[in-house]
Amino acid sequence: MSDIPNQPFRKTALSAETGMELAPKSNEPSVLSVEGLNVYIKQLLEGQVGMVWVRGELSNFKAHTSGHFYFSLKDSKSQITAVMFRGHNARLKFKPTDGMEVIIRGRITVYEPRGNYQLMCEMMEPVGAGALQKAFEQLKMKLKGEGLFDSARKKPIPTLPRHIAIVTSPTGAAIRDILNVLSRRAKSVEVTVVPTIVQGEAAAPQIREAFKKAMKLPGVDVIIIGRGGGSIEDMWCFNDEALARLIASSPIPVISAVGHEIDFTIADFVADLRAPTPSAAAELVAKSSAELASKVKAAERMLYVSFEKRMKLLMERVRNLSKLLVDPQRRLQDLELRNDDLLNRLEFAIHRRLTEKRHRVELFTHKLGSPQDLIDEKRKEIEFLETQISKGMVFSMERRLARLSRFMGVLDSLSPLKVVERGYSIVKKNEEVIKSSHQVSQGDMLDIRLAQGSLTAKVESVKE
Repeated sequence: MSDIPNQPFRKTALSAETGMELAPKSNEPSVLSVEGLNVYIKQLLEGQVGMVWVRGELSNFKAHTSGHFYFSLKDSKSQITAVMFRGHNARLKFKPTDGMEVIIRGRITVYEPRGNYQLMCEMMEPVGAGALQKAFEQLKMKLKGEGLFDSARKKPIPTLPRHIAIVTSPTGAAIRDILNVLSRRAKSVEVTVVPTIVQGEAAAPQIREAFKKAMKLPGVDVIIIGRGGGSIEDMWCFNDEALARLIASSPIPVISAVGHEIDFTIADFVADLRAPTPSAAAELVAKSSAELASKVKAAERMLYVSFEKRMKLLMERVRNLSKLLVDPQRRLQDLELRNDDLLNRLEFAIHRRLTEKRHRVELFTHKLGSPQDLIDEKRKEIEFLETQISKGMVFSMERRLARLSRFMGVLDSLSPLKVVERGYSIVKKNEEVIKSSHQVSQGDMLDIRLAQGSLTAKVESVKE
């Protein structure tokens, strides 16, 4: 139903498909159901408005778990709700956010259950910059935030590499430029070209696979990855996030050489060194003979200056030390005099020590006297001590026996059996000694231990 007829409506039952029934012969108005009205408006809008291009600012943006985008598109005076289904937003090359100004292509439709009209988007592009540039900036900020661009993680490029791997197209201008420079500057360097396409939808995964092969090559000192110049679309495969992370994780130093000097890709930022062109990459990795000779001469000059400075310092130290040295003959005389003095002091010390020892021997000899007298004296002392020890042991044993007898008497008086012998008895209930009438009840069976034998009794009554 594309338009509203001019004939008057009449009251009638309405179908869900049309929402009304026309009655040209009656002047009574037709009554619409809510559903019928929404269906009619939907058909009218979709049929008359069709596809539109709208510019506005994103607001209330929400990426649903289903993969669909729900948001509002607004300007300074008005807004409209919008939806972009997963099949369309998967093709976006940037991440929409609130406040972003965009141009949208879509269709006007009505969400019948609520009667809301909305914009169903099929394409979205940022205003002011292309979608590719926007995606580039977003990925750049993300990887920078993770530290993948930090200079601290960059690996140094070897000065004289022996084996270079090149990841690029085998038929492009870039490989010709690189090989031309290397043939002039580093003929002895081994070069391995790992071929890949460098443009198009399938380029990024192929470049990743080629880069993995380059990392596995034996003895590779540095990897060059790149291509010649082109549009941002042509070089977009070098902005692939997975490729960027692969380059950043490479244990081998990587030189990125994509496009011309004014071109920048994500690969340039994560690589250990960015070359403005493929030719420049070859020049950076393979130093010319003249350049190397210049560096050797500079190092030679620095070494000579350092050696000369060191020699001057050592000569000055020798002069200072020579002032402290004396004539060797005089030094020898001093040592001889000191040696004679030490010998005299040693002879005196030995003589004095021998005299002291001799005096001590004489003293001990005088004190010892006759050995037999000393033996007899010591024997008497031993006999006396034996007598004293024997008497002490007998006395100690008698004291201990007396104490033991007293303790046994006390224990015997405290024994429960002694108490029983005096006419008392031991009453138990279930092996528990009864001390109070509160522990038994009428009818309980009790075991009674007597001095001689035992009894089993039944409680007839309990008294306090």
